[in-house]
Amino acid sequence: MSGSGRTPSLLDSLSGMPRVSARSWRRLGWLRRYLITARAAVLPLTLHACLLGGLLALPWTPAEGWRLLVVTAALVLAHATSNLVNDQVDWLVGVDQQGYFRVRYGAHPLAQGLMGPVTHGLLLLLTAASTLALGLIVCRMAGTPAYVLAAIGALLLLFYTWPLKRLGLGEVAVFAVWGPLMVGGVYWVVSGDWGPEIALLSAIAGLGPTVVVLAKHMDKARDDRARQIHTVPVLLGPAWAARLLAAVALIQLGGGLVWTWWSERWAYVLLLAAVPALGSLISLCLRPRPTARPRGYPAEVWPLWYTAAGFRFARATGLALVAAALLDGA
Repeated sequence: MSGSGRTPSLLDSLSGMPRVSARSWRRLGWLRRYLITARAAVLPLTLHACLLGGLLALPWTPAEGWRLLVVTAALVLAHATSNLVNDQVDWLVGVDQQGYFRVRYGAHPLAQGLMGPVTHGLLLLLTAASTLALGLIVCRMAGTPAYVLAAIGALLLLFYTWPLKRLGLGEVAVFAVWGPLMVGGVYWVVSGDWGPEIALLSAIAGLGPTVVVLAKHMDKARDDRARQIHTVPVLLGPAWAARLLAAVALIQLGGGLVWTWWSERWAYVLLLAAVPALGSLISLCLRPRPTARPRGYPAEVWPLWYTAAGFRFARATGLALVAAALLDGA
């Protein structure tokens, strides 16, 4: 990857996956380097899940508000740790190399030689240690079940790259972590409560990040197939994978509206704001992925195709759920 000559701003580092040349990398401060390396642009998926779980528990006591703050920080850092682990493992085993899809769509400091493995490893250890410290604080506040939830989530994130992703189980792990474990777990940590209503909504919320990972695996299915990485889109083939992606997105939006009617919590009709993003995603699923960038398609987005549309949809549903929970609990 040649990289971009423009130096990414702080906003670029937070909101996108900028391409970075060696020259522009040298101009970056430590904060922007860390945000790009940890793939900060995808961390809002975790932030939305944590806020949804916490806002469902409104109104809070001061102690409950403090627990939400600490558990959110812990889980955002856990997501960053997972991203760093994924890049470190895939680089070490020779998957993330020049020409592979992951290296073409955004900066990969290890694969580009912008950052040495020792420095990357130190960033990983620092992030993981911060996650562990905050996680222990949460567990001490919430009690023994929190240790079980944390252990399950940590194992799924740690083993996502290998072996889960290679066995077609990565998408299932993402659904479990960002749905029942994260949304439901944060609600339980904050409120100490649980119930079928929360369990169902947490599962619906987990479908948004699942859309993102399915879309990403569709975009890189050709490269993954050549490397014997058997993600769900590799196992299904492009036509059935596109149908599954559209179905998961439809189930999330439709399921959310059914949940709204069943629970009579009418603020959640805000999910209708995600209909345009759903339409855009389904329209892409109805035609084959182009082999070259179409005329007029943003160069800074390509080669992301399904991924870009999937992320827009997940961001729309995530923000709608958070806004609805805030209105409902106010």
